[in-house]
Amino acid sequence: MTLTSQAAPTAGPAARAKRGRRPAALGTLLRNRLAVVALTVLALLLVAAVFAPLLAPDDPNAQDLLARLKPPAWQHGGSAAHLLGTDQLGRDMFSRVVYGTRVSLLVGAGAALLAGVIGTVVGLAAGYFGGWPDRVLMRLADVQLAFPSILLALAIVGFFGSGLWYVILVLGITGWVSYARVVRSEVMSLRSRDFVTEARAIGVTDVAIMRRHLLPNVMAPLATIGTLHVAAAIVAEASLSYLGLGVPKETVTWGSMLADGQLYLGTSWWVAVFPGIALMLTSLAVNITGDALRDVSDPKAYRR
Repeated sequence: MTLTSQAAPTAGPAARAKRGRRPAALGTLLRNRLAVVALTVLALLLVAAVFAPLLAPDDPNAQDLLARLKPPAWQHGGSAAHLLGTDQLGRDMFSRVVYGTRVSLLVGAGAALLAGVIGTVVGLAAGYFGGWPDRVLMRLADVQLAFPSILLALAIVGFFGSGLWYVILVLGITGWVSYARVVRSEVMSLRSRDFVTEARAIGVTDVAIMRRHLLPNVMAPLATIGTLHVAAAIVAEASLSYLGLGVPKETVTWGSMLADGQLYLGTSWWVAVFPGIALMLTSLAVNITGDALRDVSDPKAYRR
């Protein structure tokens, strides 16, 4: 009871300090104009993904061979019915780019979430317990790092087959190491702090200590890594789809659109350029957002 009553006063100032940092963090984020632009782009992409059936004028897989390789509306020979032109099968490019947003965001978010869960659990266990669990788990991480992620993803997808959920699973499994290393480092610096020692003294279980006391303290770096991993997963999915090992061909993805358009770069540039621009803007916006979150999570940023 004595330990509990002594710990209570320290929780109050800490909670008040945390609440005081939130407006400062928001102000730091809003002062970063590039981050605001990136967040706006991500918001628009999310709207496009959610409301794709309403925004797309046509079925993305509907073919019209009489209208194949039509240029964008502003170019000679273009039509307002096909704002970004059509591909080699007469499919509307605008509709395909909009529907491709769904797959890219789903794969990016799903892979980052799965990798984050695996890496966080591994990092918490390795950093908190130390000893042989730490050595075993970190050697597994070293083995994972010995293989290039994209080659490992190619091998797994080639063995199990293609599919949206297979791609998310593969990219999640191959991306957990960075989360685990960061969480382990943070936990190792926190496990000897007074609040952890006091929690052990009053009989709090190890699982409860990791969940209640350690996990909240590693959420800021996890958010930053997760944001950057979303961009990496989007590019990896596009690479797999470009090679024909991603999601099935009937599912519209930016990577498969790039693969289809590479033969027409000299004559019908829009078939490959527009999905390439969408992929570039998405990756750039996610990376800028990740950098902004890293700055916000740094307390020194509030005094700049």
